[in-house]
Amino acid sequence: MRRRLSCAVCAALLVLLTGCSAVGLAPRPTAVGSPGSPVPAGGSGAAGPGVAARGPAAPTQPREIRLLGPETRAAIRPESRQALVVTGDSEDSSLATAVLYTREDPAAGWQPAAGPWPAHNALYGWTYEHWLDDLRTPIGVYGLTSAGGLLEAPGTAFPYEQSSDFAVSGEGLHGEPLEGSFDYVIAIDYNRVPGVSPLDPTRPLGEERGGGIWLHADHGGPTQGCISLPEDRMRELLRILEPAKVPVIVMGDATALAH
Repeated sequence: MRRRLSCAVCAALLVLLTGCSAVGLAPRPTAVGSPGSPVPAGGSGAAGPGVAARGPAAPTQPREIRLLGPETRAAIRPESRQALVVTGDSEDSSLATAVLYTREDPAAGWQPAAGPWPAHNALYGWTYEHWLDDLRTPIGVYGLTSAGGLLEAPGTAFPYEQSSDFAVSGEGLHGEPLEGSFDYVIAIDYNRVPGVSPLDPTRPLGEERGGGIWLHADHGGPTQGCISLPEDRMRELLRILEPAKVPVIVMGDATALAH
C-alpha cells in the first residue's frame, strides 16, 4: 500500500491550521461511411452504378479527457462542469502539469479551457493513502469549494476568506523562500469539511490522515502535500472557477490517472 501524505509546511507556518499536508482530448470517432466517394452526375447525391450507398453516420461520442482511465473518469461527479487535471511526471516526482477542462455541453464532452501550466506537488510524489508528514500528495478526485488568501480576492465566485493568518515565512524543502505562497489559496476537499474556510482545522478522517491540502502560489520547489501553481495562474483560476459548476481537481501521477 502506498503512503498517503499531508502538508506539514502549513502546520509550521500558519496560525489556526495544523498543516498544509497539504490531457489532451480523445479524438472524435470518425463517421461511418466512405469519405471521398464520387458523387454521380447531376449532383443528386444518389448512389450511381458501382457506388455503394452510404449508411447513416455513427453518432459522435462526447469527448473524454485523454490520459484519464475509466475508474478516474467515473470518480468525476456527473454534474461537474469544470475539472482541473494535475498530472505528475511520475509516482515519485514533485513536478506536474495542470490543465483546466470544461464540460459546458454534455453532448460535446470535455474541452480544454486553460493551460497547460507548470505545477509542483509533494517532495516524494504521490500516494493512494495519505498520512500526516509523509511528504506525498493524495491521488484522487476532490471537490474545490472554498478559497482564501493573504491578499484580497481577485474577483472570484468562491467563498473567500482574506486573513493575515495566511502569512507565511521561512524556507521550503529546497531552501527557497516561502513568503507569498498563500497569497491565494483554494482548498482541496481532502479530509476536510467542504465549503468551510481553508483555515478550518476539522479533519473528518482523523489528524493522522493529514489535511490542509491546498492549491496555492508556487514558491519554486516541492510542497509537503499541496499543489502549487504560478501566482498569476492562481489568480486566473480563481476568476474562472465557479462553485455552481461543481469544480473538481483530478490529481495524481500519469499511471495512476490512467486507471
